[in-house]
Amino acid sequence: MKSSATAEKDRKSADQQPDFRHVKSWIFDLDNTLYRADNGIFAQIESRMTDYVVRLLKLPREQARVRQKDLYRQYGTTLNGLMREHECDAEDYLRFVHDIDLGNLCADPELTAALVALPGKRFVFTNGCRDHAARILDRLDMAHLFDAVWDIRTMDFSPKPQALAYSSVVAAGGVVAGESAMFDDIPRNLIPARTLGMTTIWLKTDAPWGKHGPLMDVSAGDIDHETENLTQFLQSIRI
Repeated sequence: MKSSATAEKDRKSADQQPDFRHVKSWIFDLDNTLYRADNGIFAQIESRMTDYVVRLLKLPREQARVRQKDLYRQYGTTLNGLMREHECDAEDYLRFVHDIDLGNLCADPELTAALVALPGKRFVFTNGCRDHAARILDRLDMAHLFDAVWDIRTMDFSPKPQALAYSSVVAAGGVVAGESAMFDDIPRNLIPARTLGMTTIWLKTDAPWGKHGPLMDVSAGDIDHETENLTQFLQSIRI
């Protein structure tokens, strides 16, 4: 039996843990969130985005890269910009840019266990496509953990951080924003989620592409929690 002093210490320790007992819907970005940002997967995608712009707009590679980043900053995704300005075939683009090597991606049993322990429903919310998400989740052995994948089609090609993306997926999932937590590696993507009433968690990485997108001011009030390790964070919260 624990002593009263030990019990009191345990109680105080629990009180200091982030309280997520209100959360019934757990919403996770995919790329650079459910796997490490430094494993090269998104770098492959980014390179193929530039390749696609080269092919579509018939530009030299360096000019294509500059154009790609301009479209990303203005429209939230390169695809959205290409659709609006160059009548890009979305399905052709999605097939091309996600045709990448996942050989270095493997299951993370510790993260999987932390996800399994979460009460309620779990969702993936990605600006990518569901086919890419399915490949990633299969490699991670996580496909069975999620109730749905919300991809760019679910959002009617209006990507994060556009407000329509969030209202679309809230409706699609039948979730209550105030009973939801959203995890993303790009802080600006958390602003609309917080506005809706979600608890927001920023997964901090040093990945450069998080700084290239739409310019939005992120204040302390937009992010409830931040972490550099998703597994450790999930293991630390009160649920």
